[in-house]
Amino acid sequence: MSVSLQACEDPYMIEVGLPEDQAIPEITRSFTACMPSVTETPVAEVPQPRADLPGAVAHWRSWLAGQGAGLVTVAKPAAFNWPGYWPAVLGQPGPRASADGARAVLMFGTPSGIVLSPQDPSLLGRVATDLSVREGYVFSGLDPASLAHASALPHLSGTVEAIALAERATGDMHTFNRANALANRGLDGDRYAAKAGTFTPAYDTARGYDLTLIEAEVLDSLTLPEGRVLGRAEVRRNIITRRIDLNAGRATVPGWRRQMPGAAPLRAVLAPRKPHHQRGAPRTDPPRGPRRRCS
Repeated sequence: MSVSLQACEDPYMIEVGLPEDQAIPEITRSFTACMPSVTETPVAEVPQPRADLPGAVAHWRSWLAGQGAGLVTVAKPAAFNWPGYWPAVLGQPGPRASADGARAVLMFGTPSGIVLSPQDPSLLGRVATDLSVREGYVFSGLDPASLAHASALPHLSGTVEAIALAERATGDMHTFNRANALANRGLDGDRYAAKAGTFTPAYDTARGYDLTLIEAEVLDSLTLPEGRVLGRAEVRRNIITRRIDLNAGRATVPGWRRQMPGAAPLRAVLAPRKPHHQRGAPRTDPPRGPRRRCS
């Protein structure tokens, strides 16, 4: 398997170009290239079957099953959103649709956007709702009970570098020295505490939408195309921390889940670097209990 690799911070965070084996359909090679970024499998260990995409998917399902995982087909891919990674095929829908012109890409986030496109890099940063999504897939563990066993977490400590709030959805974010955290709501004065955020759920039982955090170290490592540094309010996250691994705290807060830093245009800045858009940007809820002050 011939691929193009770029330097990454972690050997399992893989940036993969389009494999060169011309005996394999391009759509299959592109899907193959997306898989290491999702599974964190060394690229040499990912099978590259010489088959059309349906045949390759069947092969990958058998391979994943041996590792306790599955590849699930999305019933309505055009309307699908997922806060994690999911491979998609772009092209005209329908059972008779041709593979010609189809593109296999990697989607991420809600709303979902393209973070890896081996066949056509110009698609990076495009939002799924603006595209014709023909197929979608989700990687899933075969035994959900195995997710419940977690090792003890180390003691974590760090500092809050900035607090940012917006009164309404899509409104400008402003930084503050301190804020009050409201249980089951968010930060006082923020659109999510007012149940007016872009992704505020329709049901009060939903968790993980009230508070967003990101590591300052992640922002320090990013540079926008014009050369400037991303502003603290510009990233549209409530709390910016320093010297703490936010991903390591996933078991200590309710509704923890990874979240893409920033708005849709940032997908093109971050992609396809998984260390950035997986690292240090969770969405969660404030702890239950009395009002707490963040400063």
